[in-house]
Amino acid sequence: MFNINKNSSVEQLQLLLKSTINKSLDYMPKSFNDEQLKAFDVFKKRIYLEEIIEKSVSFNKSLNFETENKNLYIVKNVEELVNIFKLRSEIYTRLNYNNEFPEIIEGLNFDKYDVNSAIIYNKTDKLITGTCRLIFDSEKKLPIEEKLDLDYIRDDFNAIAEVSRLTIKHQKEGLSLDFKNLTQGIYAILKQNNQDATISVISKEHFKLYSKFGGFNIEKELNSYGHLNKTFVITSWDISKISKFFQKAFLK
Repeated sequence: MFNINKNSSVEQLQLLLKSTINKSLDYMPKSFNDEQLKAFDVFKKRIYLEEIIEKSVSFNKSLNFETENKNLYIVKNVEELVNIFKLRSEIYTRLNYNNEFPEIIEGLNFDKYDVNSAIIYNKTDKLITGTCRLIFDSEKKLPIEEKLDLDYIRDDFNAIAEVSRLTIKHQKEGLSLDFKNLTQGIYAILKQNNQDATISVISKEHFKLYSKFGGFNIEKELNSYGHLNKTFVITSWDISKISKFFQKAFLK
């Protein structure tokens, strides 16, 4: 009931501000009204961010996540989540991926899918060095469905999730510790929350490694992804078919 009342109050406040700003356009200087519109836009974005944070933290707290890995965590509070949004922004800006992963608020990379995502991260020396999210399937559909209809995959599994926003601060070739820990975390989330398979987009050149996991298949090849002009593949991963390589490399 508290959340309903809170959301209602916010909506009423937004409508009041919008109405006030629109009425003032006739008799206030244009420069003043422009600043008022900018302030209102900032206010809306701030409210949206708070909504995303509140729902994301709540969703993650509801998930099962047990691990003996002392460097691997699932989001449990606002500070952790904001630091993850900052890390995503830092890495994507450095890689010039801003067109593929646009920011609603500069310096923070988040979107509507965070609210139904398991968001995990690797921490080394008290710093978050890597993160990814696992978007649980819902009525919103998954982001990847802009490229591929997933209904035929849903027919084969009880529950699927999309691996997204895999971000590592210091990217290295091969099986880096961050990559190992995040992959282990993805598998743990899937197993402990009754998810059967993942969908993901990866560079085709990386598929050789993923194919060693067992149960990995290419569903579609893409000549580009957004403004990234290289070959990508949409993959599925049936976690009931993990290989001995995966068990040895990620689970021991």
